[in-house]
Amino acid sequence: MKNKLLIRTIRFLSFAVVCWCSLQTLWAQEAPTPPKGDIAPSVLFIGNSFTYGAGSPVRFYRAQIVTDLNGEGTGGVPALFKMFAAEAGREFKVSLETAGGKNFDFHVKNKAAVIGRAWDFVVAQGYSTLDQNKPGDPALLVRSARELAELLRNKNPKVDIRLVATWSRADQTYPETGHWHGQPIEKMALDIRAGYDLAAAADSSAIHGVIPVGEAWNRAFNTGVADPNPYDGISAGQINLWTYDNYHASAFGYYLEALMIFGDLTGLDPRSLGKSERAALELGFSPDQAAALQKVAFDELTARKDRARLEPFRAVVTGSLINGR
Repeated sequence: MKNKLLIRTIRFLSFAVVCWCSLQTLWAQEAPTPPKGDIAPSVLFIGNSFTYGAGSPVRFYRAQIVTDLNGEGTGGVPALFKMFAAEAGREFKVSLETAGGKNFDFHVKNKAAVIGRAWDFVVAQGYSTLDQNKPGDPALLVRSARELAELLRNKNPKVDIRLVATWSRADQTYPETGHWHGQPIEKMALDIRAGYDLAAAADSSAIHGVIPVGEAWNRAFNTGVADPNPYDGISAGQINLWTYDNYHASAFGYYLEALMIFGDLTGLDPRSLGKSERAALELGFSPDQAAALQKVAFDELTARKDRARLEPFRAVVTGSLINGR
């Protein structure tokens, strides 16, 4: 009798195990896969020293939160963008490929195997004078922007490319040797923007616009946030957007560049980052300086007819940011 009971018990338990395993298999088969919308979009930054933050602590700022495709340990403007996005609750997979003193043609000819992938967004910045050998001439920029767009579009037909029109160089404006000598400090940035507009028009199907960083600098000069002439000293209460060479940006200048890219790419109001924005604090800005630069970025972005509104948000600081990951 005991043997029969034992046999029945074993049979019942075996049956239960088989049923449980079958249910687990069924549940696994029916479990929904994460929707594609939950996958963080990828952003590639292509540029030179104006992107990697030469002459400032921005260059190696939080390099661990972005992927430097050249393996040089650079954080730069891409890391600032990543910080702003995270504080806004937005996740992006941020990569960069940069080379000092280069234009788009260099990246197409020498880095196609590195950058030729399916990116969701690409933020691209060329040489500071449009053409190193022919300052102010946009021909090379236009031609190489078209080639870059073709390379990237072949990997992802829906890629969204934004071009970054950079700032006036004080060393090209105030010294007699400068190409823009004798002209207002704002003029070079406007000429650079005009060149980038031509480059964007060369392939409007992939290049979705120009981010007017240089004009944001002009706005900072004209509103008294920044001193327009570093050669005669920096006025009290103003910041210097250039670094020691009056060519590259200071941490303030790169911060403004990153704010412009952040607002343009996400459609979010950079003022929502607030006076206590983490990157600004880590770079040694005062709360008022951070807020002033955020307002400059907001005003410049919303001055565009196609960008009448930027969405506000509540800034957060996550544990991953605090731990530097």
